[in-house]
Amino acid sequence: MKSLFRYVLWGALACFISVAVLWILGHEHLLGPFVILFFLLLSLGFRGSSLLKGLSFTVLIFASVSAAMFYPGFFVKQGDFELKLLIVPLLQIIMFGMGTTMSLSDFAGVIKMPKGVLVGLLCQYSIMPVVGFTLATLFGFPPEIAAGVILIGSSPSGLASNVMTYLAKANLALSVTLTAVSTLLAPLTTPLLMELFAGQFVPIDFWGMMWSITKIVILPIVGGLIFNRLFHGKAPWLDRAMPIVSMAGIAIIITIITAAGRDSLLVIGVALVAAAIIHNGLGYFLGYWGCRWLKLPERDCRTIALEVGMQNGGLASGIALEMGKVATIGLAPAVFGPWMNISGSSLATWWGERPPEDEQEVSVVVEHES
Repeated sequence: MKSLFRYVLWGALACFISVAVLWILGHEHLLGPFVILFFLLLSLGFRGSSLLKGLSFTVLIFASVSAAMFYPGFFVKQGDFELKLLIVPLLQIIMFGMGTTMSLSDFAGVIKMPKGVLVGLLCQYSIMPVVGFTLATLFGFPPEIAAGVILIGSSPSGLASNVMTYLAKANLALSVTLTAVSTLLAPLTTPLLMELFAGQFVPIDFWGMMWSITKIVILPIVGGLIFNRLFHGKAPWLDRAMPIVSMAGIAIIITIITAAGRDSLLVIGVALVAAAIIHNGLGYFLGYWGCRWLKLPERDCRTIALEVGMQNGGLASGIALEMGKVATIGLAPAVFGPWMNISGSSLATWWGERPPEDEQEVSVVVEHES
């Protein structure tokens, strides 16, 4: 099996060389199939490596984004049907799946870890919108693109942060609680922050945005919680299917948004990627060192850093669609999302190989006593 993955990676290399040759020869119109196939084969090849397996889905996203950039018309409209109308239903399915993995015990962390939860929420809803506003202003983005950068910073954390927290050997219980609580607070906090920071760039309908978030997030999650309460353990097929459905849904959403905003991306794509890297990096840095300054345990510092640095890009995309600005305001979530997965998995892997100081001290004591 490993030899098969090796052949796939050689195929990816061949595609990369083909792209380079065609580019040098000036045949840019022929690049599309080779770029898409390169990322597809690279994604499959990564599945054969325990070290790179976690990046397979992110590389697959690059394949879908490449398809959207080279052939946008296919992902904008099919006949009389506009594909952007799929975004909200897909998000609702993803949020329902999130609800089926949760229970009321996930909110018990508010009582068990009040300091960690409070600090995490304050960091989440202060650092990221302020950084988003600052970057949007410094980069001089067009108003609707700037509003998109602020929107991603004003969104709650997503499920990906829970996975990264697990890989980082941090406080998974705190991560799950923060994701749950920040998501439930989003109908109030996100419109409030958007009105405060993005109102000077675009008109913000506070109550309309509140209803949009409630419809996209809260109602499906409540439905998932009820389903989990009534049918827990009775539908194992759903547990197996939802992660796949969620990943497919996210890929489709990013592809549709990329296709819709292709022209804008060609103009400001590099600047938006730079903003994504800075925004995400400052989230990790300020989240971590802010918690260290407040003398939280190392595992909690890592957890909150990941929660602060990784936002729910899908929710931000849905809000942009509800605002009728998916091709502009929705661009930042589409660009920031894949980068957050790359940086988050890299940071989590690095931390995972370096146990927290308190765990190291415990292990040293145990070895000494034995």
